Amino acid sequence: METKEYIESGILELYVYGSLTETESEEVAVMAKRHTEINAEIIAIEKSVVALSSSFSPFQSAENYAKIKEKLGLKTAEVIPMASDRNWSQYIGWAAAILLLVGIGFQYNQLEETNRQVVTTTTEKSKIEQEKNQLILEKTAIETNLAVVKDDKNTVVALGGQTVAPESSAKVYWNKETQVVYVDASGLPEPPKGMVYQVWALKLNPLTPTSIGLLEDFDNNGQRFFAVNNTGDAEAFGITLEPAGGSLSPTMEQLYTLGKV
Repeated sequence: METKEYIESGILELYVYGSLTETESEEVAVMAKRHTEINAEIIAIEKSVVALSSSFSPFQSAENYAKIKEKLGLKTAEVIPMASDRNWSQYIGWAAAILLLVGIGFQYNQLEETNRQVVTTTTEKSKIEQEKNQLILEKTAIETNLAVVKDDKNTVVALGGQTVAPESSAKVYWNKETQVVYVDASGLPEPPKGMVYQVWALKLNPLTPTSIGLLEDFDNNGQRFFAVNNTGDAEAFGITLEPAGGSLSPTMEQLYTLGKV
């Protein structure tokens, strides 16, 4: 507000008359110190009040006293509303609250991003652990297979492809001392869905087949190297394709490989 408007507002008359609140009086005093025009106006008003007081009898009636106030403009003067410190405190409080909410929102977003990164890292770590365990299993299987292949005590029986699958082949590693039997089925095609390869130990005269195991979970066995049941008496080995779960006797029309000891 300009100095002229401030002077004409009537607040200086109220100040001289003592009708302002303590806070408003302090504000007028501050304005008087800052602006010489306001200070001079206050002095002029005070002189006018003193002059009026001297020219009237001290026994003036209440009606005349009211007229004096009216001439001074103390009754009808418009009071300029002054913003209190309390209003500024309210604005500052709202601003602080908004900043706090913005800060909380930012921190929440940061927390969510951190949680996402933690979940991603945990998932990647779990995946790496699974791959590591799979590699360990594969390494162990390879080492076991190599040990079987290199064992001089094992008799190696080559099984050749038969009419239904002439390009098929397999190998049997048979330790006659321990009777342990392993089958290398890497030369066999993947069996159709619902079918399974079945391994037979054979006596040839008369032909007597004995099931020594199924080559199950064929597609998940990367090495296609299987341990089957032990056998102590075999003259030949054969592999047939049978329905899932195996058969009590071999389906000769589905004889894939055969080999004599």
